[in-house]
Amino acid sequence: MRRASLDLAVRVPRLPTVSEWFNSVMRFLGIGALVAGGLVIALAALAAVLLLGPVVFWLAWNVLEFGPAIGLPELGFWSIVLATLFLVVGWFGKMLITAIVFLVDPSWFSGSALVHWPETTFRNFIAVALLALLASRPHVRPQHG
Repeated sequence: MRRASLDLAVRVPRLPTVSEWFNSVMRFLGIGALVAGGLVIALAALAAVLLLGPVVFWLAWNVLEFGPAIGLPELGFWSIVLATLFLVVGWFGKMLITAIVFLVDPSWFSGSALVHWPETTFRNFIAVALLALLASRPHVRPQHG
């Protein structure tokens, strides 16, 4: 007994295609758009991180008034950017920032301030938590074993 096989594949006539050169260009632009989109997303994430750090530091130092709470003045824009970088970068970055500040304004190191412990308030706790969040970036260490 022979079974009749059903041929489910339906042949559809192909539409006339454009040139092979045009197809190649469109494929390349598709991959290019994918790469460009990924690059835009990566740059947007980097910009958000670079802008978010100083905003968090500004909130903790100037808005929540942690600086005046420990006896230090409020900070301006570039001071906030440098302080944020100082908290976020590693040892070499900290030394580089210190060297730049020393070269630009050596008298800054001879300044003095009367720094004291802040009062134990919820506002100061939040400010310290925000500054600790900036300073505790994940450190990449190689796994041994």
